[in-house]
Amino acid sequence: MRRALDEAAKGSGKVSPNPAVGAVLVRQGRIIATGFHRGPGLPHAEIECLAAKPKGSLRSATLFVTLEPCCTSGRTPPCTDAILQAGIGRVVVGAVDPNPLHRGRGIGKLEESGAEVISGVLEKECTQLNETFNKWIVTRRPFVIAKCGMSLDGRLTRRPNEQRWLTSATARAQSMKLRSQVDAILIGANTLRADNPQLTVRGLGRTKQPWRVVLTRSGNLPLSARLFADRFAERTLIYRDRILAEVLDDLGSREITSVIIEGGGDVLGQAFDQRLVDRVHFFLAPMLTGGPVLAVAGTGADSTSKSARIHDFKVQRIGPDLFVSGYPKWD
Repeated sequence: MRRALDEAAKGSGKVSPNPAVGAVLVRQGRIIATGFHRGPGLPHAEIECLAAKPKGSLRSATLFVTLEPCCTSGRTPPCTDAILQAGIGRVVVGAVDPNPLHRGRGIGKLEESGAEVISGVLEKECTQLNETFNKWIVTRRPFVIAKCGMSLDGRLTRRPNEQRWLTSATARAQSMKLRSQVDAILIGANTLRADNPQLTVRGLGRTKQPWRVVLTRSGNLPLSARLFADRFAERTLIYRDRILAEVLDDLGSREITSVIIEGGGDVLGQAFDQRLVDRVHFFLAPMLTGGPVLAVAGTGADSTSKSARIHDFKVQRIGPDLFVSGYPKWD
C-alpha cells in the first residue's frame, strides 16, 4: 500500500476534480504492475495497472489501491468491472470513497461477485492524500488553505518604502510548489493594487496554472495589472461585493476543489472570522518589522476559548525561515 501511495502521489495536483489514486498488483509476493491516475478523462489507476500486467492468471493476485474502486460510469467506465473481468481474487483498499453517491458501493460490488476485499489499510495516509477532493465531493465547497509569509510580530510587510519580501528565496520556492498543488489562488483588491502580483507557478517546469481570484468591494481595479494582461488573463476571476462564503460556493460549482488564500490580511481575517479555513501554511521570517499590514486582521474571536486551535501542528525549517502548517479547529 505504501508503494501504491507513492504511485498516487505522482498525480497529486494534476488530476482535479478527481482524486489522486495509485494501484499496485502483486502475485506470489512480487509486484508485477503499477499504475496511477494521470488526469481527468484518462484511465484510472486500476486500469493503468491492469494494462501493464504480464500474462497469466490473476486469481491468486492481489490488487492494492489507495481509494475504493469506482463502480459507476463517468468520464471512464467502472473500475470494478475491469477488476472482476481480469479475474483478480483479492483487493486491498486504503480509503473508502467519500462520495455519498458511491461510498462503499464499489467494495460491495466486488464482494458480491466473489472477490475478497480488505479495506482500511493505511487509511489515514490514503485519506489525507485526497483531503481537498474529500471535502469538495461532500460539500461542493473547495478546501481552503490560508497561506502567508509574515514576520515574527505578525506583519505581512516591512516598513513603508522598503523592499517587498520578508521570507527567503528558499521559502518562496516552497510556496511555488504549494501553488502547483491547488486549483485557485485568491487575494483581495488591496493586494492587487499594492503588489501587482503574477500569481503564477514558476520554476517548476510544465505544470498547470491555477485560477487567479480577486475579491473587490468597489470594483475599482487597475486595468494594467498583470492578472489582466498576461497569457493567463482568461483564468482570472473577479468577484465584486460578494462575501467569501458565496465566492467559495461559486468556485466549488466550477469544479475548483482547492483554494489557497494568499492575502492580504483583510481577506485572511475574513476567512478565519467566518471559520472557512481548512489548513494553514504560514512562513515565518526571523525578523520583527513593525510593518503596517497585519497577517490576519478581522474581528477575531470573542474570547481565547473560542479561537481556532491548530491540530496536527508541524514546524519545518526552510532556509532561515520556519514553515508552520496544521488544521484549525473551533470548539
